Amino acid sequence: MAFRGRVWKFGDDVNTDEIIPARYLSLSDPAKLAEHVMEDADPEFPSKVQSGDIIVAGKNFGCGSSREHAPVAIKGAGISCVIARSFARIFFRNSFNMGLLIFECAQAAEEIAEGDIVEVDADQGVIRNAVTGKTYSVAPIPPFMKELVQDGGLIPHIRKRAERSAG
Repeated sequence: MAFRGRVWKFGDDVNTDEIIPARYLSLSDPAKLAEHVMEDADPEFPSKVQSGDIIVAGKNFGCGSSREHAPVAIKGAGISCVIARSFARIFFRNSFNMGLLIFECAQAAEEIAEGDIVEVDADQGVIRNAVTGKTYSVAPIPPFMKELVQDGGLIPHIRKRAERSAG
């Protein structure tokens, strides 16, 4: 799994209410959630973000209430992955369960700037800033988690396995 995208930079302690405000939790369609993603952190973000873009953030990204809507909204906006210094544990798990790739890398989170173009090779565990040429190592995605992401998240993954078993 490899991809390339433009970076949108956010700071420390971005909570799930900033990722997708509670007033939109009645929505379930990823495209509708995407219309409001990050709007409390940056009101213009939903209109600026493009498919394939990447979010880079500081520590404790996704803190706050446990809501699966947060990674669904990010993924629905076409964000290919989130790179952060660290993630709130429940957001970390929800991201993989919803099929959103995330990477913890303190140095990349600190040094990559908004607007940079970043290339990520999830199989090799390499993040490369195409603007500066700097590379960062991250743990490659374990095969079972990679399969979750490729299948679109935990529920589609379980359905796929059940269909294989039945067929």
